[in-house]
Amino acid sequence: MNASDRTPADLLRSALAADPARPLVTFYDDATGERVELSVATFANWVAKTSNLLQDGLSAEPGDRLALLLPAHWQTAVWLLACSSVGVVADVGGDPAAADLVVSGPDTLDAARACSGERIALALRPLGGRFPQAPEGFVDYAVEVPGQGDRFAPYVPVDADAPALAVGGTEFTGAGLVERARADAAELGLAPGSRLLSGRSYASWEGLSAGLYAPLASGGSVVLCRNLDRLPAQDLEKRIDNERVTGTAV
Repeated sequence: MNASDRTPADLLRSALAADPARPLVTFYDDATGERVELSVATFANWVAKTSNLLQDGLSAEPGDRLALLLPAHWQTAVWLLACSSVGVVADVGGDPAAADLVVSGPDTLDAARACSGERIALALRPLGGRFPQAPEGFVDYAVEVPGQGDRFAPYVPVDADAPALAVGGTEFTGAGLVERARADAAELGLAPGSRLLSGRSYASWEGLSAGLYAPLASGGSVVLCRNLDRLPAQDLEKRIDNERVTGTAV
């Protein structure tokens, strides 16, 4: 990866320039049987569209705070990188009442209504499907994002030394996040081409790092598993083999 990268969005741009076709996020939901694999190019396209939605559709600006009420999921990873691209602070599990806007899954809609700003809802259905009927007071992400542009440029350059992520009571700047992710990648033994399987929750830095940032910072990829506790041990071993996993964080 490029040593000059100072934000997660920088890391993604470098990954895209290096090898757009390689896998970046492979997602499993062991409650539904869903499997989705996103190459660097496909993931970056989702990030660009979501960033355009944030900046143009929702009028988000650098420094705005977004309460991110989503589980470990490939679409959550997209939102994290979109926030970094725009300069919005992603407050994972944050208080919607204290946020400028909120992004919610189907299980946290009631809590999300405390946000007085824009509210976006994700159905988290297979293949990025929409709600049968959009929740009242929310924008349905799956309806709005497909029409967004495939390329993104921020109106204001993102400051790598400004707050970028809050999780578990700790706040990171973009540069601090990248530095910590690189350190975690080294600790996990990740290198270009590594495949890390993570079953950790996104509610902590350790889960976010293993489930996205450390693989991205190392030039590797993640096999992100939601509801991994529902998978029998023998099937986990089979997945590790089939997905060519080189390390685990469970």
